Amino acid sequence: MTDESAIRASDADRDQVAAVLSEALATGRLTSVEHADRLDLAYSATTMGELVPLTRDLPEVTASGVPAAVERQVIHSTFSKIIRRGRWVASRHTRLTARFGALIIDLTDAVLPGREITLEADAWFSKMIVRVPENAHVVDEGGSVFGKRLVTGGSQADGPLIRVTGRSAFSKVIVSRAKTDWNLG
Repeated sequence: MTDESAIRASDADRDQVAAVLSEALATGRLTSVEHADRLDLAYSATTMGELVPLTRDLPEVTASGVPAAVERQVIHSTFSKIIRRGRWVASRHTRLTARFGALIIDLTDAVLPGREITLEADAWFSKMIVRVPENAHVVDEGGSVFGKRLVTGGSQADGPLIRVTGRSAFSKVIVSRAKTDWNLG
């Protein structure tokens, strides 16, 4: 019989704990300092026994231990302008869609649920701007037709990986670290 706490933790196990910690930060159960300390411990853990104490004092969020909102969410703008900024919980896979409008997303203060997230950016006759954290590594896997697509990469090793996918047509899609005139305030 093996001791469960001695089993080696996988990347998925560490990401799952990070998601629970991020949800706890977003709901006010952890301070930003506690969150940062526990997140560092989670990503340096090698066994399940090291991960268990990190969430022991936090409530169960779902049967799998990962809040549904952490896995997927959709932010949609049609004939309107939507701005998402400040402290909010981003998902592992966030679908951003804009149709004849503007969608402005600021991830600099957002709680990211792990080391890698995917932004599916689909824009049609619209403007979409995404501001990423300074230490993020951005990978562009999308395309554009009759539009402008500007995705600045970066190679900071200590930050999250943000994968940008999706398509745009007759639109402007900008993903960068710089804050210019983005109507972000």
